[in-house]
Amino acid sequence: MFGAPKTKDLTPMQVKAALDADQILLIDVREPDEFNAEKISGALNVPLSTFNPTGLPDAAGKTVVLQCAGGKRSAMAIDKCRQANRAIETHLAGGLAAWKAAGLPTVTG
Repeated sequence: MFGAPKTKDLTPMQVKAALDADQILLIDVREPDEFNAEKISGALNVPLSTFNPTGLPDAAGKTVVLQCAGGKRSAMAIDKCRQANRAIETHLAGGLAAWKAAGLPTVTG
């Protein structure tokens, strides 16, 4: 295989539809203070600073989708998954900022 594997980018609307259909496990890789201040309902917090691909929760057959504030940290987490031979390659393109720009709801506090 030539070149790096492609990261699968999902739009906010694709993530919302998949969450509503219970098809994905959304993992927010931002730090706990960021997560506690504002998050997407249903997301689990696994901070990039302590991210261990082999310690992720069981997705129970769902697709794991990573998410952060803008997309950079979730892409870094995908790289960590690849290094650990975990088949996790999907993230919310643009992160929480794109989610909010699409007018989708968040949970604050």
